[in-house]
Amino acid sequence: MTILISGATGNVGRPLVEQLLRAGHRVRALTRNPTTASLPEGVELFKGNLSDTASLKDAFDGVSAAHLISFGDDYAPLDNGGDIAALATAAGVRKVTILKGDLDKTGLDQAIEAAESIEHTFLAPVEFMSNTLEWADGIRENGEVREPFVESKSAMIHDADIAAVAAAVLTGTGHSGRTYWLTGPEALDVRQKVAVLSEVLRRDIRLVEQTQDEVVAQWREQGYSEEDIEFFVMMRTNTPEAGHTPQPTVREVTGRPARAYAEWVHENAEVFGGIG
Repeated sequence: MTILISGATGNVGRPLVEQLLRAGHRVRALTRNPTTASLPEGVELFKGNLSDTASLKDAFDGVSAAHLISFGDDYAPLDNGGDIAALATAAGVRKVTILKGDLDKTGLDQAIEAAESIEHTFLAPVEFMSNTLEWADGIRENGEVREPFVESKSAMIHDADIAAVAAAVLTGTGHSGRTYWLTGPEALDVRQKVAVLSEVLRRDIRLVEQTQDEVVAQWREQGYSEEDIEFFVMMRTNTPEAGHTPQPTVREVTGRPARAYAEWVHENAEVFGGIG
């Protein structure tokens, strides 16, 4: 059996490829740039992009299961979900996981749901721990984190734990039709995240609290639309309960507990300037 992984060089795709290979599965990695993918030896590289239907013509051939992503490079929902589902169905794909980027069902979500021959499972992670990388420059250069909405709590999840759930679903049974909300083991606000960073990195990291107006102006300068900005503000000032409530899903699906934020920080210490 071959398992197709889309977004194979991303924060979830890369550890998913690695975990499946270690478990002895044949893996086909969908990537736009095979020559720069830097994926482990043994993976089959396939040049393609989920948002480009023509590039997927042979991607599903010989594939028994596939990990898909419901959004494109700009985080907008894919507009060719029906085409993707049709290609997967025609190739005989039997099982699909879909990594969601939105609360609403996308065209891809709906098309895969409607494909009677395909078992589907939706993976709905809350905030990725890797989002902390946005603070790396400020920590390295100034020893500070600049952030608004410091009281907002998040049950962040380790990216590799999302991959572990996907791997268990793609290679196991009993997950069809499920939507798995994925969180880490704890809900932390910004002050608590900075405290963990300081403790693990053994550095005095300052928290500089920004106002909402300051960060909105910053987002506009970065090119985000007003709709995006409205969503960002809503998620931080009125976070859905699922976003700050730790769930046991990782343990229930994989058989081991979700990794704590401190573990992620330790693994990525060099990005922040190393441990002091």
